[in-house]
Amino acid sequence: MDATSFPITQERVIKGQAVYTEDILSEYDKIVVGFSARFLWKCSSRRLLNFYNKNISDCHLDVGVGTGYYLDKCRFPSQQPKISLLDLNANSLDFTSKRIERYKPSCYQASVLAPLPLEPNQFDSVGINYLLHCLPGTLATKTVAFQHLKPLMKDGAVLFGSTILGEEVNHNYLGRIVMHIYNSTGVFTNWHDSVEDLKEALASNFSTYSVQVVGCTALFTATK
Repeated sequence: MDATSFPITQERVIKGQAVYTEDILSEYDKIVVGFSARFLWKCSSRRLLNFYNKNISDCHLDVGVGTGYYLDKCRFPSQQPKISLLDLNANSLDFTSKRIERYKPSCYQASVLAPLPLEPNQFDSVGINYLLHCLPGTLATKTVAFQHLKPLMKDGAVLFGSTILGEEVNHNYLGRIVMHIYNSTGVFTNWHDSVEDLKEALASNFSTYSVQVVGCTALFTATK
């Protein structure tokens, strides 16, 4: 399935996030964080949790929040971090905000593909874990998200995230089947996402960045 089959339209954006119903979110940690991360994409939740621990700050924006698994499990630099959640899906925002209620997070329902309704220069870290492969378009177009997130970051702040690649990685048999299903239905749009395209997108928006491929997953950081 060619990525251009899913142009960036409002309908496509809404369709991509609509899969995250309350029922799906109740099983998300088991299916996505547990099984899929380890056996399909070959980058374990432990590896991703360590990635969060290394890059998260006390003033953090999480985008595409899922169930908030890593926000719940990670180690913040202090016991009273300031956390903001941003997602187009109201179910994900509700699920995650309840899960990390102890931190009293602020919630924003918005698409990262459009200019964001937040004040600039306020976050020391921004997390976009497992988000890019769900956005419509190619990496060259959907990384417009970087342009919308960068103004929200303080000087020296770190943006970090992960995304499942379609090209230049070795998907196993089951992984290829799941990739086909997800891309055919529009849950993923990453058949042609490559590490080189990701590097190019990061380089065009940030002067300092790093990318590491673990299994079929790219872990990346960028500094403003």
